[in-house]
Amino acid sequence: MSINALEPPFSALSLTEAQLRADMAACGAILERGSRSFALAARLLSVEIRGPVAALYAFCRVSDDAVDDSDDPARVARLRARLDQIYQLTPQAHPVDRAFTAVAQGYDIPRRVLDLMLEGFEWDATGRRYARLEDTVAYGVRVASSVGVMMCMLMERRAPSTLARAADLGIAMQLTNIARDVGEDARRGRLYLPEAWLREEGVDPEAFLAAPRFSEGLGRVVARLLVEADRYYARAEAGIGALPPRARPAIRAAALIYQRIGAQIAAVGYDSVGQRAVTTKGQKIRLAIRALGALFWRPGPPQAPCPEAKTLIKAAAHQPTSVEFILPRPAPTPEPADPRPAPPQKP
Repeated sequence: MSINALEPPFSALSLTEAQLRADMAACGAILERGSRSFALAARLLSVEIRGPVAALYAFCRVSDDAVDDSDDPARVARLRARLDQIYQLTPQAHPVDRAFTAVAQGYDIPRRVLDLMLEGFEWDATGRRYARLEDTVAYGVRVASSVGVMMCMLMERRAPSTLARAADLGIAMQLTNIARDVGEDARRGRLYLPEAWLREEGVDPEAFLAAPRFSEGLGRVVARLLVEADRYYARAEAGIGALPPRARPAIRAAALIYQRIGAQIAAVGYDSVGQRAVTTKGQKIRLAIRALGALFWRPGPPQAPCPEAKTLIKAAAHQPTSVEFILPRPAPTPEPADPRPAPPQKP
């Protein structure tokens, strides 16, 4: 990947081309270690975008790790201070921070989108619980849909209808994560399942957290959550055809691989307390090959974002004003036209 000479305001980063290459490589290593599924899907992306995608993933990964093993809200405050430095072009002397600063500025990623992601981390740190499905979805919007809309920005897509479908995919993936990690989360004192659903099935949330164990009622809650995840996967499909052609198979592969996790959970009777569902390398490769068909997809009909994602879409959809680039980007492909027919003109 060639890198243009630094121009103000990016000269404040004091990065050489070699340093930026090294920082991007470090982010790529974090991606490979942190998510085999996403790393496999990312290999289907064009070469030009892999570095920025790795930097985005790495920043989200290290941020999540910084608060994931602790319920100390001060850790989130430190993350916000770290983000302040990034948006002031004075990142900490860390490869991930330097690389993400270049990406955030070069692709005009709004700070508000990152703030929403950190709000989700703060919910974790404060032990927030989720009474209804809508509350669980709102959490997914913050910690997962925020990443999806930033991915769209790296692909030169900022139309609200496309961002809304990216948000749907983030929700679907997060609901799948929650369904897979019920036992693991409970043993750490966290519960993301809608508590109203648990009580309907005779599962007391407090008793479950005190002694996590599988029951038929809990299995029905997990199955119900996966039905909701499938609904969001279906909504997300309409947006894949609006992405640049080279990006479509990668996003489709990520969706298929994650959705397969739900099938694995179903195969063991929805018991995600005593075991953790995984997809094999062979399954992932077959799904990635299947995803190549998305190269020829066309955009689906526009749909409004889900209510819980409206704040995120509004934050992400603003048009850049004055953008200077530290990372060269391929010429953007035009966004597809709205497939709806034009309204009749008044006489």
